[in-house]
Amino acid sequence: MWTAIPRGSGLVVDERTDLSRGANEDVIANDVRMRGERITRIVNVYDQKNTHSGERPARKLNWQRVIRQGGTVLAGDFTAHSKRWDPRWQVQQDASFWEDVIDENGLQIGNDGRPTDHWTREDQEGKSVIDLTLANRPIVKCTIVADDHATGSDHEVIEWNVGVHTEEQADHDRVVRWDLAAMTEKDVEGAEKL
Repeated sequence: MWTAIPRGSGLVVDERTDLSRGANEDVIANDVRMRGERITRIVNVYDQKNTHSGERPARKLNWQRVIRQGGTVLAGDFTAHSKRWDPRWQVQQDASFWEDVIDENGLQIGNDGRPTDHWTREDQEGKSVIDLTLANRPIVKCTIVADDHATGSDHEVIEWNVGVHTEEQADHDRVVRWDLAAMTEKDVEGAEKL
């Protein structure tokens, strides 16, 4: 995950490596804000077992500290199956940890139940919801951008927006949207120079 901020946007991004220490690159936390405004913490989560130790580094963090009251979004591959976010799933698998984090922090599940992962193993195919968007602000939009694996991955691309308080919304009348699919090589080179 990388964060690109256009010059002159007024956005400030601080990577919070102090919050993800011990989780390697399985958790990346960024505080994003307009200068002088309230912070929204965006946390990319990849909850996968370490092949050598069998541990899940993302689960070793102090999530009470990572989740900032007033504005945090957790998004990523949680590799957990639960009826709470996937009504088709019959057997809960690796989900109780994340269900507790959701309950203890008052997080909203933004997913609509559509599959985010399509897998094939030993002549079997399946669909599941393991890519989640969780927030402690209202999630006003959480949609799958394309159902046709446009990225070449077995995971879908999810676009989400969180609500802002009315006093914040009044100060933010310009929305900058990134169109990654339309980026040219020149655009990529320009973004790398930022």
